[in-house]
Amino acid sequence: MAILQQKVPSPGESITEVVIAHWLKKDGDYVEKDEAIAEIDSDKATLTLNAEDNGAIKLLAKEGDTVKVGQVVCSIDNSVKGEKKAEAGSRKSEEKVDKEHVAVGKMEEKPVSKSTTSDQQPTITYASGTPSPAAKKLMDEKNIPATQINGNGKGGRITKGDVLNAMSKGFDTSALNGWSGTRDVESKKMTPLRKKLAQRLVAVKNTTAMLTTFNEVDMSQIYALRAKYKDKFKEKYGVGLGFMSFFTKAVCEALQHFPAVNAMIDGEEIVYHKYCDVGIAVSAPKGLVVPVLRNAETMSLAQIETEIKNLALKARDNKIELKDMEGGTFTITNGGVFGSLMSTPIINPPQSAILGMHNIVERPIAVNGQVVVRPMMYVALSYDHRIIDGRESVGFLVKVKEMCENPSKLLFGGKDPSDVLLGL
Repeated sequence: MAILQQKVPSPGESITEVVIAHWLKKDGDYVEKDEAIAEIDSDKATLTLNAEDNGAIKLLAKEGDTVKVGQVVCSIDNSVKGEKKAEAGSRKSEEKVDKEHVAVGKMEEKPVSKSTTSDQQPTITYASGTPSPAAKKLMDEKNIPATQINGNGKGGRITKGDVLNAMSKGFDTSALNGWSGTRDVESKKMTPLRKKLAQRLVAVKNTTAMLTTFNEVDMSQIYALRAKYKDKFKEKYGVGLGFMSFFTKAVCEALQHFPAVNAMIDGEEIVYHKYCDVGIAVSAPKGLVVPVLRNAETMSLAQIETEIKNLALKARDNKIELKDMEGGTFTITNGGVFGSLMSTPIINPPQSAILGMHNIVERPIAVNGQVVVRPMMYVALSYDHRIIDGRESVGFLVKVKEMCENPSKLLFGGKDPSDVLLGL
């Protein structure tokens, strides 16, 4: 018998311990090499633990346990062969089919309804009542408890279709509003990601001279462009044309004019970056993560939208990796998707500034002496006043505003097309 002791690999240089968030396998299950066997939470991301060999697994740590990097958390008996297990399963399946055929052949003599029996006494497994990632996201958004959903997925797992089906039928509202008149309380252990996030946010407030400046953007031109080209854009590139790509391009142009906003303090030196690695704040199931678009200044709108979509899907499914979030010279966060009208975003250290986008609301404004209604968005720039002066912060935000209100300037380095044509 050959037993492989599997240890927790190091997710990164500064990480010394992780939490076993969820075992994907049970004691005695057969696993194949490189198959995902557990999800582990670090203070930076949720990672997947993969089997290092084929064989039967034995779990040596429980869900919720905090374990050290390098600690043995399971063992794999690679003397167990999966082929035999598969053959046995195949023989059982064949026997089951043969018995069903016999039952069908004698249906007139003695009716048998196995499906009815199965429905009345469903098999309870570890997946029973557990929502899939897509189902959990929808349940969290609608504040629907798992007890209100019947899982019809594999092993009783709750699928997104189950949630939608239950929503269409309606719920017991007294159970959904979250209040039942009790005095109960519930305590939950903070995840490593949430603890790290809390520490970093407090550190930013304590170690930076953070200040926020505001402006507003008339989104009419971007609205018109999207309305005109969104179908062709989607057809050609397979991704929707959103607002984030316009703001990312506008930010890259503005950073070229105001390099201090793209810099950071390192000891007694200021490090200026000659590139734009733009972090996009994404809300993941276990907390806020900020994946980074590398060299965003060289990317087209389609490339930006595609990369944002890919990173957002990885974050939603807890598949985001450390390499996706490392670095970053500037961050954009969009609270508008949650309905925020105005806020002061907190800097993502060691960066020196962050741009906050907000909800788009139709408001009356004065244009050429006339009151008109336009789709307006408030934008906010939080910055470290130790390195960025008021002139630079206001100038940067005004430049972003100009780029978004005149998107054609994004093609000509922030200049008006007529100026470029005339060589001005």
